[in-house]
Amino acid sequence: MLTGKELILSTKEYASENVRASWAHTLSTMGLLLLALGGTLYMPSLAGKIGCSVFAGLIVIRSFIIYHDYQHHTILHNSRAARVLMTIFGWYILAPASIWKRSHDYHHQHNSKLFSADIGSYPIVTKTRFQSMGWKERMGYLAIRHPVTILFGYITMFIWGMCLRSFISSPQRHLDSLFALLLHAAGSVFIWLVFGFQGWLLCIFIPFFIGQALGAYLFYAQHNFPGVVFKDRCGWTYEGAAMESSSYMRMSPFMQWCTGNIGYHHIHHLNCRIPFYKLPVAMSGIRELQQAKITSLKPKDIWACLRLKVWDPEQQKMIGYREIF
Repeated sequence: MLTGKELILSTKEYASENVRASWAHTLSTMGLLLLALGGTLYMPSLAGKIGCSVFAGLIVIRSFIIYHDYQHHTILHNSRAARVLMTIFGWYILAPASIWKRSHDYHHQHNSKLFSADIGSYPIVTKTRFQSMGWKERMGYLAIRHPVTILFGYITMFIWGMCLRSFISSPQRHLDSLFALLLHAAGSVFIWLVFGFQGWLLCIFIPFFIGQALGAYLFYAQHNFPGVVFKDRCGWTYEGAAMESSSYMRMSPFMQWCTGNIGYHHIHHLNCRIPFYKLPVAMSGIRELQQAKITSLKPKDIWACLRLKVWDPEQQKMIGYREIF
């Protein structure tokens, strides 16, 4: 059984880009997104417009994973055309490069570490730490991890977290966050004025709401699931954080396509230079990667993830609110 650095090195053969495949995935996905958004405005029937709106929300997730891989320098890193396209998409999706790359890189370097800053991650505290908090601090902690907060990721994670909070904290560093927010507001006003409330609802709100709600949940469940392990500074290792603290999320082939294979999250954390379209191949080719901790989008698994609140060092597991006291 491969472990440690040997396991990481075994993934190296999959960490190479096929530029033609990267462009094919990128352009086809962006094209589908534009067609779906156009369908929300120009399809002749309301049912067709609603279908396009929901599909656009799912394509938003896939588009974001492609953007996410680009920001990892995994695909199309040396392309000027890709840089322009991804910069525009970052503004569109309310996750401009300055805040997304910094926070997400931090997340990869500190995933599942206890007592690290919650930059790019949902906060996690121990049972003892939670019990010592004042009620305001407790409410704030629980609010960030609350299912409603995750459901409204469009507002909580992207409009507020990625754009407003980042710009307020460092205006010069995150000027693109303000630009993304203003662009989003201007686009929303334009769609409303030209196509009315229905146009705005179907072309702007529903795709963003679906895409970013599901995206926020995926990010949560990939590191907050039954069986997850958190370590202190001494016990933490990079490969351990990938295999013990990052899940493999089983999905249908359609949902794997919509989510850009991000369900193979343990592999992505083991080697983020593996393109999203090679993650299933890596899992098939390396036996050790098939021993992942598993969750899914089934209601019982979603509930099992959402009920988890704090880390209990004595039991070495995440526990729910009722188990804290």
